This record gives sequence, structure tokens and C-alpha cells, in this order.
Amino acid sequence: MPWWSWILLWLALIAVSLLCYVLLGIRLFRKFMAMVHELSAAGERLGRHTPLPEHADDDGAPAKVFGAAVFASPEQMRHDYVAAKASRREVRRQKRVKRKAERGQPQSLHDIDFS
Repeated sequence: MPWWSWILLWLALIAVSLLCYVLLGIRLFRKFMAMVHELSAAGERLGRHTPLPEHADDDGAPAKVFGAAVFASPEQMRHDYVAAKASRREVRRQKRVKRKAERGQPQSLHDIDFS
């Protein structure tokens, strides 16, 4: 095989590899542009929505909005936490009193509501 055939062979290999890189680059660019268009369309769809109105629950308190804790003051969040904790404890106490009453067991003194 003459020496110039090796040069032609290497030039053909380099040309084919460059062609593959160019085609892959074009494909990647098109997919990226499609993703950008989808992202902008999703942003427009989300941007059109108005925030949820704050309606009152059964007890008259405003409804909790997901993510509102990020913008609330620490004092408000501590108050909400303590109030929810007390509510959960009271529900557990009432269940315990009801369960013991159904079984005929004596009530614990700290479970009895004197008010």
C-alpha cells in the first residue's frame, strides 16, 4: 500500500468523525432549544395562575397556604407550633378518656377535665 493511501485513509476517518460531531452538536442544540421552549411555555402557564384565595376553615381561621412558613415570622411559627401541639395533646387526651370509659377503667387524675 503506498504512503499516500494512508493519508487518504486518515483524512477520511477524521472527516467522518467531524461529521458525526457536527451532527451530534446539531441534534443537541435542537433538543436544548426544544427544552427552552417547553420551559418558557411552562413558565407562562404557571405565571397566569393567581394565588389561592385565603378562605376560612370551619373554625374561622384562615386556611394554611403551602410554603407560607418561609415568609412568616419566627414568633408566628412558634405560636402555630405550640397551638398545634396543644391541640394534638388534647385530642389524644380525649381519646384516652373515651377509651378508658368504654373499658370501665379508672381515669387518671391528669386526664380529668375539671373545667
